[in-house]
Amino acid sequence: MALTTAFTELFSLQHPIALAPMGGSAGGALAAAVSNGGGLGLLGGGNGDPDWLARELPMLAEGTDKPWGVGFQSWAIDVATVERALELRPAAVMLSFGDPRPFTGPVRRAGVALILQVTDLEEAREAVDLGADIIVAQGTEGGGHGARRGRSTLPFVPVVVDLAAPVPVLAAGGIADGRGLAAALALGAAGALIGTRFQATTEALVDPAITKAIIEGRGGDTERSTVLDIARGSPWPAKYPGRTLGHPFLDQWRGREAELAADPGAQRAYQDGVASGELPPYPVWAGEAVDLITDLPSAFDLVGDLAAQAQEALDRARGR
Repeated sequence: MALTTAFTELFSLQHPIALAPMGGSAGGALAAAVSNGGGLGLLGGGNGDPDWLARELPMLAEGTDKPWGVGFQSWAIDVATVERALELRPAAVMLSFGDPRPFTGPVRRAGVALILQVTDLEEAREAVDLGADIIVAQGTEGGGHGARRGRSTLPFVPVVVDLAAPVPVLAAGGIADGRGLAAALALGAAGALIGTRFQATTEALVDPAITKAIIEGRGGDTERSTVLDIARGSPWPAKYPGRTLGHPFLDQWRGREAELAADPGAQRAYQDGVASGELPPYPVWAGEAVDLITDLPSAFDLVGDLAAQAQEALDRARGR
């Protein structure tokens, strides 16, 4: 039985699954594999690095004849970045973290679906007012960046579903297997946006050390903080800390973020530690459901497996 929802019908998808557009790691091969597997592959356009996009966008566009999209961080891009992506005719553009209003006009004029990710109710109301075609409700369990004062996925998603109706809502945050997808559907969502699970796939653009850390990681070892953004010199807004697995610099500077930001020597020490190999080269962005990730499948196969697991979980809940 197909899991048909308003989201799958909008894009003519086989499964109600979207790839989270994880900056850097959700490249063209991964997004194409998710689309070819029956979900919606979203390229991780991040801050709009032109060289990265010039390489990965054509790879995605040429790698699938199914619907695909691209996601950006609203705080970090300009209109020209979105317009360049639109030239390749994606089915959707997703905007997250920051004011999406400067970019909605070009997306609308291109006839492309607008997906807006929200982390609190104020953002959800704005997304409705802006006429989003799909709203992603991100809970605090998710890996990577999210709202400092957000809410967990279980209570947040149904509130956004009710607020946004009839606009379809995708659940995000802490979903790493088919049971999580089934739970999202039971909450009234039209599907799930999944990130960390897809980092541990053969198509993901991640260092093998990160893949190993995700497979061996535990949700209780994840932590939300701005420490690693400050140490890396990454200008993420403080409103959006990032959830990662453990890191030595977190242990050293936890609770001392203002001091770290004011200490150029400490930031140089971080860079020196990375260069010497004493510190991991990249943060390991990971959500609280990382315990459920124990293998390295292809993303193409994973999409179908997640959908089948969700169907089994829903059947069990119905007593079938």
